[in-house]
Amino acid sequence: MADKSHIEWTEATWNPVTGCTKVSAGCKNCYAERLALRLRAMGNHRYRRGFRVTLHEDALDLPRTWKTPRRIFVNSMSDLFHPDVPLWFIRRVFQTMEECPQHSFQVLTKRSHRVRELSAKIPWPRNVWMGVSVEDSRVLHRIDDLREVPAAIRFLSCEPLIGSLAGIDLHGIHWVIVGGESGPHSRAMSTEWVREIFRACRHQKVPFFFKQWGGVRKDLTGRLLGGRTYDEMPTLAAA
Repeated sequence: MADKSHIEWTEATWNPVTGCTKVSAGCKNCYAERLALRLRAMGNHRYRRGFRVTLHEDALDLPRTWKTPRRIFVNSMSDLFHPDVPLWFIRRVFQTMEECPQHSFQVLTKRSHRVRELSAKIPWPRNVWMGVSVEDSRVLHRIDDLREVPAAIRFLSCEPLIGSLAGIDLHGIHWVIVGGESGPHSRAMSTEWVREIFRACRHQKVPFFFKQWGGVRKDLTGRLLGGRTYDEMPTLAAA
């Protein structure tokens, strides 16, 4: 976890949970798994269990020490709604977020069904953004689950985008991130898949953020779409 991040759409990361398990095709080349195993080999005590789900109670209060407001990606190295994360711990995370109104917290999950099922049992302060990963048409049901969650801002991370999402319905969605897979064995992303989502965002008036083309050397493929970058962000006023 760090008070600075190289992830283009956030400013800091906070990992009260580490570790995860694969649930869909988007998980195949998980960057967090590779990093966790590397950190364990380096002797980092938080990854002594490798990529097994691990709760870090001592990290729960970290955002309270950050006085400057920032966007914080929650669990960049895990999934807060993994079935091995108990409800009491999720509530503790949400309590910290609620008590740090100076920050905006970005929570992202592939377990959309669990978010929907637990949504009535946890608070939803306006500084919590809730998102789901949507890598191809096989997991479009995650968007329907997300629509049932009373978060002030609901967003999609279409990364790694590994298939077409033509005709995507963005009703009730306030922000969309798109990105290609990067790193070893990365799968190619079609330009048309990106443009399909871009057109849907424009038609349905949803902010669009293009993160990267990806590939083995994402620094070479860059972030330009049609000759420009797209760094649009949601606003509570529009939600």
